Amino acid sequence: MSATELKAQGNDAFKNGKFDEAISFFSQAIEVDPNNHVLYSNRSAAKASCKRFKEALDDAKKTVELKPDWPKGYSRLGAASVGLGELEDAVNWYKRGLEFDPTNEQLTSALKGVESDIKAMGSGLHGLGNLGNMFKNPALWGWIASNPQTSSYLQDQSFVQMIQNVQNDPSTLQSYLQDPRMMQVFSMCLNAMSGKQPGQEDAGEEGGCCSGGDCCAPPPAEPEPKPAKPEPVPESTPELSSDEKAEKDAKEKAQAEKQLGNAAYKKKDFDTALKHYTTAMELDIKDISYLTNRAAVYFEMGKYDECIKDCDTAAEKGPALRADYKMIARALTRKGNALRKKGDLEGAMKVYKKSLTEHRNADTLKRLNDVEKEIKLKKEEEYINMDLCNEEKDKGNGFFKESKFPEAVKCYTEALKRGPPSRNDEAYKLYSNRSACYTKLGALPEAVKDADKCIELKPDFAKGYSRKGTAQFFMKEFDKAMETYKLGLEQDANNDELKAGLQKCIQKINMGNSGMLSEEEQKERQAHAMADPEIQGILSDPVMRQVLQDFQENPKAAQQHASNPTIMAKIQKLVNAGIVRMA
Repeated sequence: MSATELKAQGNDAFKNGKFDEAISFFSQAIEVDPNNHVLYSNRSAAKASCKRFKEALDDAKKTVELKPDWPKGYSRLGAASVGLGELEDAVNWYKRGLEFDPTNEQLTSALKGVESDIKAMGSGLHGLGNLGNMFKNPALWGWIASNPQTSSYLQDQSFVQMIQNVQNDPSTLQSYLQDPRMMQVFSMCLNAMSGKQPGQEDAGEEGGCCSGGDCCAPPPAEPEPKPAKPEPVPESTPELSSDEKAEKDAKEKAQAEKQLGNAAYKKKDFDTALKHYTTAMELDIKDISYLTNRAAVYFEMGKYDECIKDCDTAAEKGPALRADYKMIARALTRKGNALRKKGDLEGAMKVYKKSLTEHRNADTLKRLNDVEKEIKLKKEEEYINMDLCNEEKDKGNGFFKESKFPEAVKCYTEALKRGPPSRNDEAYKLYSNRSACYTKLGALPEAVKDADKCIELKPDFAKGYSRKGTAQFFMKEFDKAMETYKLGLEQDANNDELKAGLQKCIQKINMGNSGMLSEEEQKERQAHAMADPEIQGILSDPVMRQVLQDFQENPKAAQQHASNPTIMAKIQKLVNAGIVRMA
């Protein structure tokens, strides 16, 4: 594989967050092209993303050694130095890069960020209270949610709790700075102090590897250095022995027969194609492509056993003949196709997997996925038995009445396998019953998932909405539960269970707005809300951040916002979720 191909695979791995895999690809590419400065630069970024800053620095130095006038090399040096805590060195590297490109925005931004960090540290801002007070900024949650590098942290209750602890007592900040996520939020706050909008930062390494974020940006597709074209050198044609000449003539004749076979194949003249491919095989026994082509003809003729035999021969001889691994993989895939036609799905699956070990081909991977689905569906169809389904359902109901909820879940799950929705018109009841079991067991996300499936299968079944609303209520997602109960009442306006659930939600939301919920309940409610993508979207919207600020500081502007139904709907969403409290 060429260095360009390996580099492309490394870039894809980096973009997908697979940094170790990216390092492997870049290392392989360097073995092929050891003088390519771009490869060392990209590997430096990948190593920095794994916090291997010393190695990242070494690669960055190699980048500059190979290409001294390339600004990005100095950007890599600066980023690695920041990761190592050598801020003064980072400043020098960024300045050196700017000597070659004074208008480089990445270098300028990174330099400004590091100098700001040095200034902050020198002024003692890292000493407990002063720094911790920055976490009280009302826009902090929005910054975290809007930054792709930090938004996922909000799904971790322990991280949310750390932020809330620092907000309550800024002096606790120092005890949390060992957590790399906290360090990243800390860096975000420092950038805000230096005038940079936190929501517009460059993507930085988790844990604050660099203020400018250059080390964690996906490796740019820098153009490969074009080698100079050598002057053509006349070559002398060596004399061939009689055996070599005969072998050469045979290969040429075999290729001619192959071309005739290809032409016949395209015309669907399979008998003629077989004849030409067989002749080519007799002329040149060292080329397995004639075997795989003949196997393709047998496949089209429906002669699957003959096809499999030729594919086996090609796969067996290929390694000894140093055949292209792609050709061997093709033979195996063709064998898998023939087995699949014969109905041997398990055999086809095994052969497809073996083919993928030779060469990972998208077509073969798709065929493997398809045959695995066929096997699964076949097994599911063979397992269906409505009598056993009803029997398991009755057993589940009995266990539920006895409060044996794990046993009930097991029975309802078995009933769904025996009578899936495709064959059972009342499968929605099984999902509803299992949702109730999950709620009793405290497995609330699973309860919501089953209730959603129940509603999907039977939208007018009020019990499905009740199951979902109850689970959401216990998850402290009162705003979501309220919406669920409302949807249920649209289906059954007189349902007492739905009405009671709705009233409980309204009561809890009002208690939260008036500060009557316990501190623990309020924190849990906010934590669930911050994990909601819709809430994150509202908080990360610059317009909504300005609106929230106006409600606090600018009454006149707030009155204008209050007349906008779209804005007020989003405000109400935040209020119901417990993120914003209205006076």
